[in-house]
Amino acid sequence: MSRPTPRWAAAFMRRFGLTVDDLIGFRFAVNVALATIIVWRALLIAGVPNPIWAIASMVAASEPEPREARRMFRSRLINGMVGGISGLVFMFFGGTANWVLPVALATTVLVSAYLVRVKTMWRQAPVTAAVVIAAGISSGSASVGIEHGAMRLAEVIFGCLVGVVVSLLMSKVWIIREPYSGQR
Repeated sequence: MSRPTPRWAAAFMRRFGLTVDDLIGFRFAVNVALATIIVWRALLIAGVPNPIWAIASMVAASEPEPREARRMFRSRLINGMVGGISGLVFMFFGGTANWVLPVALATTVLVSAYLVRVKTMWRQAPVTAAVVIAAGISSGSASVGIEHGAMRLAEVIFGCLVGVVVSLLMSKVWIIREPYSGQR
């Protein structure tokens, strides 16, 4: 059981009509803002012109509750890896043929659902596979697709990592407790 909030904090919350859920929401907003700045700046410095996949992954892996943040990170990372590897394998063996995308996505769903069995974020696997394969199909080159797909996969992993690290750090820096009731 966590210690209650100090009296001054409880008075502040009452004065402005804030609940613990409000504070958790504010902390989550700060988490996302900080993680966005980190991901965006780091990838622009690294030469990634549009790190939108990393940002999307960071938001999906961010969570204001530390236990849930770790679970989401693990789930997203595992399913992202399944999708990334599946996409790269299908690009390598199937190239940019029209049949590759639907077969790869269906296969990825089956692998994720029946072999990996990490149900949380299991839609991440086919989404990541689609991102990898789409890079090859849109460029018309399997080798370019594999290169771009590997970069997208690295962006997704980096975004997830930043999202969970910022969430965990913020939960240590900005501790939110139940209000002090004055009763013992």
